[in-house]
Amino acid sequence: MKLRTLFWAALPLLLLGTPALAAAAPQIAFTWDDLPAHSDLPPGVTRVDIARDIIAAMKKAHLPPAYGFVNGIRLAEEPASAPVLKMWRAAGLPLGNHTWSHMNYQTHTLAEYETEVERNEPLLRELMGGADWHWFRYPYLAEGDTPESRQALRDYMAGRGYKVAAVTMSFGDYLFNGPYARCRAKGDKAAVAKLEADYLAAAKETIGYTREMSHELYGHDIPYVLLMHVGALDARMLPRLIALYRSTGFKFITLQQAENDPWYQAYTNLSLPGGPTGLEAALAKRNETPPARTNYGPIVQDMCR
Repeated sequence: MKLRTLFWAALPLLLLGTPALAAAAPQIAFTWDDLPAHSDLPPGVTRVDIARDIIAAMKKAHLPPAYGFVNGIRLAEEPASAPVLKMWRAAGLPLGNHTWSHMNYQTHTLAEYETEVERNEPLLRELMGGADWHWFRYPYLAEGDTPESRQALRDYMAGRGYKVAAVTMSFGDYLFNGPYARCRAKGDKAAVAKLEADYLAAAKETIGYTREMSHELYGHDIPYVLLMHVGALDARMLPRLIALYRSTGFKFITLQQAENDPWYQAYTNLSLPGGPTGLEAALAKRNETPPARTNYGPIVQDMCR
């Protein structure tokens, strides 16, 4: 990629806070999936504990309000998780739709998916009151596996007034939560320490990975939308994760602010033709490949089994 050399040459100057680059500080919006319950719980940890710690870390770091995307079925599966959504709202944080049961559109019909979307809406309407809950995050980021199925879903979402919460940065945080719960259950402190180190390493590597793609495609940083999950290790690591982004020069913004950027027009105005879904897809459209990045899935998936 011809811009990679320029990007990596400029990055150290940005990290040092060079005045000429201060106005170009990268921006990032935190978003949270799978409320009120995600992945396994370590011994002695509750869903309420996880939500409390995530909310407290964001508040302490003065992050702007972050959307949480809800799967209503979790309230029936884990009634003890019910306070999480009220805690989120009491903290001034907004909620959006993630389908009722985290349905994968690519393995179901449009009619089935529509039922899932609409089944979640009364809960969101009640919790959000007069605030805007018409933001949607596709489970598995699955928007359709053919142009026709994708357009049919876009038409449906547009008709219900939704905007889509895109994902332009993700370091696979969800991969770490199950292993963390297992390692805590086994009391394996060394494994927990490795998971924590790998978690931060994945986040740090993904910063460079994602920014490199943006600079290759557009010559600058787009405002990034970060995908996170309400898992136990996420809650434990959030203060350190926020510090990592801050030390790398990031400014924290809301989802709405990020998606005001022209790059997100096809996500916020679903009457427009759909474009590539993410930076990797935008590169693929130009017959270019993303930079190399470590796949932490195989590294952590069997830990503490």
